[in-house]
Amino acid sequence: MDLGLKGKVAVVTGSASQVGMGNAICLLLAKEGCDIVSADMDLEGAVKTVEAVKALGRRAIAVKVNITVFAEAEEMAKAALKEFGKIDILVNTAGLNAGMGSQFLQQKQEIWEKDFAVNLYGTMNCSKAVLPTMMEKKYGKIINFSSIVAKMAGGPGSYAAAKAAVLAFNRGLAAQYGANNINVNAIAPGMVQTKFFAAMAQDRQDKMFDAMANMAPLKRNQTTDDIANAVAFLASDVSRNITGQCLQVDSGMIMQ
Repeated sequence: MDLGLKGKVAVVTGSASQVGMGNAICLLLAKEGCDIVSADMDLEGAVKTVEAVKALGRRAIAVKVNITVFAEAEEMAKAALKEFGKIDILVNTAGLNAGMGSQFLQQKQEIWEKDFAVNLYGTMNCSKAVLPTMMEKKYGKIINFSSIVAKMAGGPGSYAAAKAAVLAFNRGLAAQYGANNINVNAIAPGMVQTKFFAAMAQDRQDKMFDAMANMAPLKRNQTTDDIANAVAFLASDVSRNITGQCLQVDSGMIMQ
């Protein structure tokens, strides 16, 4: 199926890791014909992603950005507009789990603030930075990242709470800007083997991934390509009448 993405400009945050979801999203969108803004705090990694995109024959720039600071998100949007003249797609991939593995009573307020700063406020900042040009063009696709933990009874953790807040923000943004022909949707990934769990010992990671795969109806976890495919679908006009939704790419872990 031709997704009609040729010539579109996509800003993708969290794109530095060469084994991460952001990198896979950049490469797939480039293969579909998009020009790419690779945005991350790790500029060196973002540049590597740009080089891979250019090898596919598309234009790309790298931007260093701390998404928790609106002024930096705004500069990211300005850099994209200066280079390409428009922003058609924003993919808010960047995220973290500051309190990973800790119980509620162990989580200091600083942990909650960090999780909300990156996962929620970062998503808000980047969306706010690109909305004016999307409204002017009467066209835009915003894809936010939640997580299956937002809908699981996994405990009152800061990460789950922040990712649940992303879903509320997602619905509100879709409702408010739909009249401007802007689609806003979210993806809630299940387990994806990236550097997200790097702080955890490898043997623990392996056991966790095996356990999660066994729990899923499809008996497998997700790859970064699975997530990128979902993004490409939501970034295209094939999904033009889908907005305010959360697409769960989780091998059936959460069904509704």
